[in-house]
Amino acid sequence: MKRLLLAAIFLIASLAAAPAGETPSELKPFVRGSWQEMLRSHKGRPTLVHFWGVTCGPCKVELPLLGQFMKDHSELDVVTISADLVPNLPAATRAMLEKAGLGAAENWIFSDGFVERLRFEIDPAWQGDIPRTLLIARDGTVTTIEGSAEIPDLEKWLVQQKVASK
Repeated sequence: MKRLLLAAIFLIASLAAAPAGETPSELKPFVRGSWQEMLRSHKGRPTLVHFWGVTCGPCKVELPLLGQFMKDHSELDVVTISADLVPNLPAATRAMLEKAGLGAAENWIFSDGFVERLRFEIDPAWQGDIPRTLLIARDGTVTTIEGSAEIPDLEKWLVQQKVASK
């Protein structure tokens, strides 16, 4: 009952926060096999993959910073994956992404009731803590940031990607 009430509150809040007249961003369902699909589609390009959730306090602070980072660095592929433990909050997810300036990113939402399987597919050692950011280099090397990512660290990594491509 508490979860249902919490979900209803987030849904109402997200609808109130959504800008009028804007098309909501597409949320792709993240299911078994989605991780490999995402990796294939970004192969050879520097990619930031950010795992977050609407019920995650630090995520609410970090999302607008990532939105600005994406705006400032169009050469970077940005992927967000809502990995919230509270299932099926697409309206709240879309509203938060739009408000943070991440509506144009490639956005996914966990859509499998067995989230442990999804996390294991991404990283067998991941226990589900969010926020979590993966920086995937052109050569496929993955750098994992547990907790909130610092923008200066992202800037430094992106400069390294530019140098490596020359």
